[in-house]
Amino acid sequence: MLNIVLVEPEIPQNCGNIARTCAATGARLHLIRPLGFDISEKAVRRAGLDYWHMVQVFDYENLTDFFQKNDVQEMWCLSTKAPRCYSEASFHDGCYLFFGKETKGLPEPFLAEHYAQCLRIPMLSDARSLNLSNAVAITAYEALRQLSFPNLQDFGKMRENALEID
Repeated sequence: MLNIVLVEPEIPQNCGNIARTCAATGARLHLIRPLGFDISEKAVRRAGLDYWHMVQVFDYENLTDFFQKNDVQEMWCLSTKAPRCYSEASFHDGCYLFFGKETKGLPEPFLAEHYAQCLRIPMLSDARSLNLSNAVAITAYEALRQLSFPNLQDFGKMRENALEID
């Protein structure tokens, strides 16, 4: 199972999209405060996040609180500043994928402390960054691909129909 860690996310729509990715993949979602939005049951219901119940969401006061409560054996930090491509990493079951806030990314001291675990998604040099929810989806699905998509259905109804025709 993957762990998606959002450090100080600011935009509720991004968090909603990321939660949907977590719901579809079985990944856990870890939210590091401060958050730029409300995740109370009332706010989630009002936002129409009908899949929120499918997501394991964990809430932390800060990074110190997160690391005190989790035994992180493998972590990857996604950043536009990172030295190598996400496809060069070997992802393992239970790894933690860290993503920073939309306006600033992960804190510079945190990136420096975990330099060997920093990854980037390739893009044109003039592009500032990808949308946070897109970056999470790209990285999560690469990790899941490497793990052979554990517990995920990898075919749709058209496959069943094709088998009936044969």
